Amino acid sequence: MNILFPLLFGLFLSMYLVTVLGNLLIILAVSCDSHLHTPMYFFLSNLSLADIGFTSTTIPKMIVGIQTQSRAISYVGCLTQMSFLILFGCMDSMLLTAMAYDRFVAICHPLHYSVIMNPRLCGLLVLLSVFVSLLDSQLHNLTVLQLTCFKDMEISNFFCDPSQLLSLACSDTSTNNIVMYFVGAISGFLPISGIFFSYYKIVSSILRVSSAGGKYKAFSTCGSHLSVVCLFYGTAIGVYLGSALLPSPRKDMVASVVYTVVTPMLNPFIYSLRNRDIKSALWRFLRRTG
Repeated sequence: MNILFPLLFGLFLSMYLVTVLGNLLIILAVSCDSHLHTPMYFFLSNLSLADIGFTSTTIPKMIVGIQTQSRAISYVGCLTQMSFLILFGCMDSMLLTAMAYDRFVAICHPLHYSVIMNPRLCGLLVLLSVFVSLLDSQLHNLTVLQLTCFKDMEISNFFCDPSQLLSLACSDTSTNNIVMYFVGAISGFLPISGIFFSYYKIVSSILRVSSAGGKYKAFSTCGSHLSVVCLFYGTAIGVYLGSALLPSPRKDMVASVVYTVVTPMLNPFIYSLRNRDIKSALWRFLRRTG
């Protein structure tokens, strides 16, 4: 185990640095390049900011724990970590929904795109994402605060998961479980429904295009977003379904690492490698700074 700790420390530190630097580059490229001052890249820069917050909630604490070989966290620290984790995770979900709506308007209503996706609406969508995420986070926090005692002090994960905190409670948590899963269903089900509806309309619209080149061009504008959606929701659903159907602390921890570490790290690569505008903006930004 002593040999494993330095390897884990180096691995997670490098993954965290890549995540932060990659997402910061996306934010800087979008803010510094006037060609990218469009709704899609406005949402993308906010998504990158949420990803930085999402990973910064858990990974630094885990890196310090590996270095000091201490896995302890205070009750207040646990609640704080849980609040910010849900806040940024829900923001990711809401912003991906806003991006799906943006692609729906761009492909299905191209002539009215600039009128519909005006700066005021884009700002309102981001503010709505923040508000819903804050509400979701605080409702989870209030639910956990109702617990008075815990039968065990050990969480089988590297961060404070609300569902695992409920499972450690001494008292009956059936009402708390109902409230938490209801809130989770609203913050998870509604964004997924919005994304599915947007892509149903997008696919229907693209299939009506006669030329193969036109279909490819339309699909290519959605490729990066669809890849991120599948990665984000695929791992998230895997974490919760896996823990519900086949409880295994080790498998849950691996799935959680993919969900909270790997996904935010891959997002900048997906958008930069599959998007010519981002690649060009990054090269221009790096040339200017160099």
